[in-house]
Amino acid sequence: MFSRRLLALARSSGLALTLSILLGWIGGLLIILQAWTLASIVNNVFLNGLTRAALTVPLGILLAVVAAKALTIWGAEVSANVVAQRVKTDLRERLLAHLADLGPAFTQGERTGELAAAAIEGVEALDAYFSQYLPQMVLAASIPLTVLLLIFPIDLLTGIIFLLTAPLVPFFMVMIGKSAETLTGRQFATLSRLSAHFYDVLQGLTTLKALGQAKGQAKVIADVSERYRDVTMQVLRVTFLSALALELLTTLSTAIVAVEIGLRLLYSKMEFLPAFFILVLAPDFYLPLRQLGLRFHAGMSGATAAKRIFEILDTPVQKVENGELGIGKTALFTIHKFQINFENVTYQYPNRDVPAIDQATFSIPDGQLTALVGASGAGKSTLASLLLRFIEPVSGRILVDDRRLDEIPAEIWRQSLAWVPQNPYLFQDSLSANLKLARPEAVESDLIRACEQAGLMDFIATLPQGFETVIGERGARLSGGQAQRLALARAFLKDAPFLLLDEPTSSLDPGLEAELQQSVQRLMKGRTALVIAHRLSTVFQADQIIVLEAGKIVETGKHGGLISQNGLYASLVKSEK
Repeated sequence: MFSRRLLALARSSGLALTLSILLGWIGGLLIILQAWTLASIVNNVFLNGLTRAALTVPLGILLAVVAAKALTIWGAEVSANVVAQRVKTDLRERLLAHLADLGPAFTQGERTGELAAAAIEGVEALDAYFSQYLPQMVLAASIPLTVLLLIFPIDLLTGIIFLLTAPLVPFFMVMIGKSAETLTGRQFATLSRLSAHFYDVLQGLTTLKALGQAKGQAKVIADVSERYRDVTMQVLRVTFLSALALELLTTLSTAIVAVEIGLRLLYSKMEFLPAFFILVLAPDFYLPLRQLGLRFHAGMSGATAAKRIFEILDTPVQKVENGELGIGKTALFTIHKFQINFENVTYQYPNRDVPAIDQATFSIPDGQLTALVGASGAGKSTLASLLLRFIEPVSGRILVDDRRLDEIPAEIWRQSLAWVPQNPYLFQDSLSANLKLARPEAVESDLIRACEQAGLMDFIATLPQGFETVIGERGARLSGGQAQRLALARAFLKDAPFLLLDEPTSSLDPGLEAELQQSVQRLMKGRTALVIAHRLSTVFQADQIIVLEAGKIVETGKHGGLISQNGLYASLVKSEK
């Protein structure tokens, strides 16, 4: 199945692939012509006694054939590399686009390093498949067949030997290749695990050093690297064994041809010219088959990597429909009122037996603060993903301003909300570039205003390059509080009417939390806001508190009323004290 899909990818570069195969086949014909020209020259010199002057034209022809053969081989390789580059570029673009379409709902369940290995190393492994193995498969069939069609009229016995011995090469190649396929799969899986673990360690290196666990993780990486080295050496052993077996087989086959021709020459049963021509051509008859065996293992690595790539590409994407709006009309759509209603909404992750959200019915009133509380795994993050439209409900519906959420264009909806996560992602870029993710067209005065509201300007004033200071990957040069203020500044800059906050102060110490809470209160003023609460002490003043348990809404109300009910919320508050 994967081979057919890889062939379909190659057809997208049909002209370059056809040119590569055609040039390779022409090169095979030139090899035949080269052998005949050389045999004719030797025959004329040793049997007919021709002088060097009489051989000027034949020698010139031989030189021209050799040059043309070299040119066709070069052209075939260039064309094959063009195919490989086009396919790799197209496949990588498709893979990255599909990962973007799958969204965080998929990527959060995968290891980033493993996905990176598939997108980088996995796609690169296909280079040898398309530039070497795929064209060689066609040439391994076409060139020997052409030689057989030429040899049979010249010498029937040699043709029969060629016909009987040639299939042995692919037969042994496949027999040995079965064990190589298993080992290659283990090699790529080990590389993926190594990449994933190494990336995870790099991301948490600061924390590991603070906890004194950096050396322990270095040993783990060394162990995984050793396993990868071992499985790579196993693959190489099989590859060298395969090469030895194929070389031995083709050498013995060529020797059989040489012996039977030599005996017939000895007893004058065959003329010198066709005999010498066949002897010169015999190694080149087996050469495409030998090269296929050598490139088989390179192609196997690409096919193994392709399995993981196609697994990702085959993961279905939940379609986000634009409802009744046609293309070009999204700019005319506006949301007047952010009254959000969940009506019997259910969502179940594909790999789980129990719904993450089960028949949830509640409202988020326009212009008010709603807090979402519950134990870990209750479904809070799933509700946030539904509102962010990373996932779509399995059943039920979400209404915004009396319109179904799935009828609102995704780009319009996301422009209307600001998302402040608990751990904001910051890129290896300047402060201004990280802020402008919220509003790319913002000018410096807008950035200053947003940072003042978030309480970040005092820190920026201390930086030598101000807004152009590079903050490092994931904000490595910022403290936790500064990173959270930067995330809040993004939300201030976007100035969206609906806020979705995964309580950005929960991981900070109480003193810094109190300072940031003032900025959060300013941000929420006059807006519809949903806060995922981790510290219940921060939601006492919420207009509405929704309590989740195992994906179900179990309580709704204000703090005082929920405490008096002495239910789940009251027990959560008591457990926090």
